[in-house]
Amino acid sequence: MSYLHKKQEFKPQELSDYIAPDCHGLNFFEVDNNLRDLLHVYMPDDLRQHMEPHYNRLGEISGTQLDDWSREADKHGPILHARDARGRNEDWIEFHPSYRKMEDVAFRDFGFHCMSHREGVLGWQEKVPPIGKYVFQYLFGQSEFGQLCPISATDTSAMLIERYADEATKAKLLDRMYSQDMDKILKGAQFMTEKTGGSDVSQIALEARFEDGEWKLYGEKWFCSCADGDIALLLARPEGAPEGNSGLALFAMPRRREDGSRNPYRIVRLKDKLGTKSMASGEIIFEGASAYPLGEVGAHPNKGLKLMMDQVNFSRLSHGVRGAAMMRRCLNEALTVANYRKAFGETIIDKPLLRRQLMKLMVPTEQALSMFMYVAVNLEQGEKGGEAAAKRTRILTPLLKYRTARDNIRVATGAMEVRGGNGYIEDWVNARLVRDAHLGVLWEGTSNINSLDVTTRAIARAGAHEDLAEDLTRQIDANSALPGQYAGQLKGLLDQSVKFAEEVARLGKETHARKAASALYHVTTATLMANEGAKLGAAGKDARRLLLSRMIIDHKLGAANPLSIEADAFDTAATDALLSESPLSLEEVSRILTL
Repeated sequence: MSYLHKKQEFKPQELSDYIAPDCHGLNFFEVDNNLRDLLHVYMPDDLRQHMEPHYNRLGEISGTQLDDWSREADKHGPILHARDARGRNEDWIEFHPSYRKMEDVAFRDFGFHCMSHREGVLGWQEKVPPIGKYVFQYLFGQSEFGQLCPISATDTSAMLIERYADEATKAKLLDRMYSQDMDKILKGAQFMTEKTGGSDVSQIALEARFEDGEWKLYGEKWFCSCADGDIALLLARPEGAPEGNSGLALFAMPRRREDGSRNPYRIVRLKDKLGTKSMASGEIIFEGASAYPLGEVGAHPNKGLKLMMDQVNFSRLSHGVRGAAMMRRCLNEALTVANYRKAFGETIIDKPLLRRQLMKLMVPTEQALSMFMYVAVNLEQGEKGGEAAAKRTRILTPLLKYRTARDNIRVATGAMEVRGGNGYIEDWVNARLVRDAHLGVLWEGTSNINSLDVTTRAIARAGAHEDLAEDLTRQIDANSALPGQYAGQLKGLLDQSVKFAEEVARLGKETHARKAASALYHVTTATLMANEGAKLGAAGKDARRLLLSRMIIDHKLGAANPLSIEADAFDTAATDALLSESPLSLEEVSRILTL
């Protein structure tokens, strides 16, 4: 089992030996038994067998070099240079060499940005399906969060250009956007937010004018992620188009024109952010910048926002993966400290209250892992024409983004607390994890926006909750290894949660949107984890995810009296099992479930 679950021998030779180590130096794939087990559940055998050596290689890099580079890039953020030596507005952004080294790993060595768009990346004969790609991001994100923004922006921008641009634009951009040659690659960016607001894109004022046979942009954007991007996607309002969402059009704007000259827009300032300091975010003024239209553009485009939502949904999935990755790192840090540090005469992992706190970190971490893998599988099925899977993806992506972003903050803070005062010091990774975690609730929609997307759109308009409930019920019914009484309990909670969310949507109860979305997330993950644990246990592998499923039911969906001392026989036995080194058989897990 994992090194993280083993007590380390404590023989201090000097005072510094009392300070608990961190996870640096570990192979983040090797120590993640839960991930390796779930690859058997969600990934076809041929793909899994092909990718496991690559995951292992990235896991080693992520726990060593990438971890070092990420810390350096966080301390030495990007620097904006507005003009060149001759006074020309050739603004460019200088990055620390460590940032460029991380780019080389992601774009050049592994091809995160292109593996789902072209065949042959990492020797896989086809395009790598979403589940394969997002596992790479999950391992990478355990050390570096900021770099995943330009990775995702390049991936999703290329996707929209491939889907909606004309053939001439595709010919100009796509080959280089899919390139792994760092001298040729065009990296993507997303420039959306304006001073008039972020989530309410209907107020976008950036104007597009058709001049001299091309579209040109005038105005400004207030928060531009990946400000150094070579191709930026943005929404603008064509001259004469109506106000509101219906008047928006989607454009791809290159950093340089075809003749090599600088496209006339200026990065006027970089944002001094709380977190993701390695990645450049800026404010940009457009002074007639040339841009390529995507889809129908004119006085009444009426489709720009709809096209852009394709990228938003993919970005939300990527954010969920990032949240899962960061929570895994936080949990691993907490377990490393807990298995090393001594206080009041014993290793702190033996302290009952700390064991309970570790479960509060472990449960949401494992929920996020199961959820993003399930979403990735549904995404692939939907892209192949599965209507029900596409509808499930429609509701699952805002659910994933909403809950993982919120849970990540609590898990990061909890892991910092386990390390104690050192967790608040920038010498350790915990402080950066806390800072970075908070961005998740802002990018691609706040918690309110994502929960309302679930109730007012995915449920009220698309009826996607019905397809989700149908698939989860099918999983329960088809899994003969699930204990019968527990299967019945899951189905009952699933029915209640779906009906509650449907009622919130039908009545338009905005104040209950978060509650409804949380219930759907928790019942979905409880079902997934029960199914995973039973499947793995029946195959002779570790069945522990069944215990985590029960913890979700008891602590996320139950109605415990806050002023009572609850029966804790199950919690104690499950915690002991989950913090142990040994795999858990289906028989042992089934016995604990009855407590």
